Amino acid sequence: MSYTVLARKWRPQNFQQLVGQEHVQRAIVNAIEQQRLHHAYLFTGTRGVGKTTIARIFSKCLNCETGITSTPCGSCSTCTEIDEGRFVDLLEIDAASRTKVEDTREILDNVQYRPSRGRYKVYLIDEVHMLSNSSFNALLKTLEEPPPHVVFLLATTDPQKLPVTVLSRCLQFHLKRMTEEHIANHLAHILGEESIPTEEGCLPIIARAADGSMRDALSLLDQAIAFGAGELKLPEVTDMLGAIDQGFVRDILSAMAVNDVDAVFAAIDRMAEFNPDYRKVLAEMLSCLHRIAVSQMANKPVSSELDELTQILSPNDVQLFYQIGGHARRDLPLSPDAREGFEMAVLRMMAFRPDLVGSSESKKK
Repeated sequence: MSYTVLARKWRPQNFQQLVGQEHVQRAIVNAIEQQRLHHAYLFTGTRGVGKTTIARIFSKCLNCETGITSTPCGSCSTCTEIDEGRFVDLLEIDAASRTKVEDTREILDNVQYRPSRGRYKVYLIDEVHMLSNSSFNALLKTLEEPPPHVVFLLATTDPQKLPVTVLSRCLQFHLKRMTEEHIANHLAHILGEESIPTEEGCLPIIARAADGSMRDALSLLDQAIAFGAGELKLPEVTDMLGAIDQGFVRDILSAMAVNDVDAVFAAIDRMAEFNPDYRKVLAEMLSCLHRIAVSQMANKPVSSELDELTQILSPNDVQLFYQIGGHARRDLPLSPDAREGFEMAVLRMMAFRPDLVGSSESKKK
């Protein structure tokens, strides 16, 4: 029995299913409904945010057998063939593997011919920034004055490498990185539909590890489900991703707040049993300090776990800890041992606290 990975199974089939790109969805839907179609569109953004997905949905909107519509039926032969990647009038071209000008000319030689089955012949060129300068020059004239039956959909993760002459001939849409909240909510919906048991706290960790990419999040979710033998458990997810239990970071910060060095090292010893990545530990500490600072200065609510730290850490301490932690994270590879570097960073934070420095100077006097 074949298994379809979640990133393919839950790929949006229409604009209503699209998550987190409302600004692009609204512009394209309005253009289709008002019949104000451009001949060239450029979709930019980091990996896994929906560039080629939007391009395929757009192709269905243009060629659906029910007519040009912003809500393709998804069931006609055209929609089905586009979903399966075998529609003859949707030409998907990987620019990374076809960079030569001869490849581009071969593609453009067929532009003049009308589509075989659909209303429009759609050219989807992925990673278009990989084309050579000669290929871009060959493409320019066609991009500026294409036949009325042709639409170019260009996708790239690096728009800065595209010539200005190409950018000026396209409508450009920048797809945003997915927020952790969007990713976690979408994963929760998928797990509910798939009836997969999930422990609380797993999804935020996966969403954070995805770093703004929904495709990466779905791949990590697949991996976590396999790792947990069909369910998501917090210890196994953190172990798989190399994440650190935030409880350790809170314990360290709480001990630092009251200047209890013994408690700080006891918490580090407990954390060391899980062989953590100390660079990630520092990153998690900085994230906690950021949330505390925002809560203190902007009166924004913070999670209940950080309530006590918000009360006992002064704004000066929070800013000092954040600055020292940021420098320590950068310098950690220079330490003889990662744990030593982390411990020195924590000791430095405590040693330079303004209230402690002031009290030690008064004792000397």
